Amino acid sequence: MTALVLALVLDALAGEPRLLWGRWPHPAVLAGRAVAALDDRLNEGEGRAWRGLLALVVLVAGAGALGMLLMSLPGIWAEFLVVAVLVAQRSLSDHVEAVARALDVSLASGRMAVARIVGRETAAMDEPAVARAAIESAAENLSDGVVAPVFWYVVAGLPGILIYKIVNTADSMIGHRTERHREFGRAAAQFDDLLNWIPARLTALMIRAVSPQLRERGFWRGVRRDAGKHASPNAGWPEAAMARALGIALSGPRVYQGQMRDDPFVNENGRRGIGTGEIRQAVGMLWRVWGVVLGVAVAGAMF
Repeated sequence: MTALVLALVLDALAGEPRLLWGRWPHPAVLAGRAVAALDDRLNEGEGRAWRGLLALVVLVAGAGALGMLLMSLPGIWAEFLVVAVLVAQRSLSDHVEAVARALDVSLASGRMAVARIVGRETAAMDEPAVARAAIESAAENLSDGVVAPVFWYVVAGLPGILIYKIVNTADSMIGHRTERHREFGRAAAQFDDLLNWIPARLTALMIRAVSPQLRERGFWRGVRRDAGKHASPNAGWPEAAMARALGIALSGPRVYQGQMRDDPFVNENGRRGIGTGEIRQAVGMLWRVWGVVLGVAVAGAMF
């Protein structure tokens, strides 16, 4: 757990230094190349679902083997550096804060900034829509980029965190229901859902624990209800918890690939006229949850 404590602090202080990753490929880039290579080689012909399962097995086995190799190195330096690279607290908070700073300048700047962290179309967004998109991204990526990697590291060491990251990368690249990946990406998408099941709910619990609305009656009942409105079995949990913690409505209608999707609002009775203030409150929630994670890690290292 000492390695985890050091990793969390290093990530919070340094994030992703441009000097380093400007010269060397980031591990996420290497993972993406591995997924793309298997996609190119295997995603063709008959039996694409089975070929996708084979690709997933290859990725998981490779990540697990690399993790075991790194853990065999003497000392904790390699271990804590790998974890620091794979936990994305600082970069997440910086990207979300950048949306607030851009909105302070103009709506057009805010749209450009939020387009870097969400997949929906941003050209017609008003200020509340930009704020909602940024806060939703903050909540979902708090689970995917911070809590889940830490959880799987605690459970299974470096093999656990590396397997989680390669599966999460595979899901983001081939797990979506495009025509090309409908069959081939099914295994990656389902395994990613499985790996995120516990972390997503843990994230929601931690958001509740640090929320000013902690004593609000029906908080958790509302989170459970609203989480079910989300297309993902996991992403709705941190999003619903964040919405209630800030007293705002999230989700709602949005545009994907030129098509308006009439999604229901999460915490529909919350404030809808939101902006930079609420984005910065969400960033504050990110750091409060990080503090809980760090505290648990310190306790584990001590005992």
